[in-house]
Amino acid sequence: METRSRNTFENAIYSAELIKPNPNERWLLVTAAFHMPRAIGCFRRVGFKVEAYPTEYTTGKISYLQTVFGLSSGALSRLDIAMKEWLGLLMYRLTDRSSELFSGTIVHLPI
Repeated sequence: METRSRNTFENAIYSAELIKPNPNERWLLVTAAFHMPRAIGCFRRVGFKVEAYPTEYTTGKISYLQTVFGLSSGALSRLDIAMKEWLGLLMYRLTDRSSELFSGTIVHLPI
């Protein structure tokens, strides 16, 4: 397990140094669903052929009170997370830390 990284890009770099992935290998990338697009971009950028296995989905049932009286503070928290990820996607792409702005592949693999 890689322990030196301070951010997603460093995690991808240090993991690649540790594992030395072969281009013919497929790797399973496990992270929170909201973080998956940026993580995939970083790992692909450093040479990992990754398939997504997202966890920690933040979607759920909307209560009757939320639909009648508007958004709850939980929605503001999710918006904060989304904005951080969207800005992260943009900055990682502009600084060449990611192979793409939005990774188009999210695959659920049976385990």
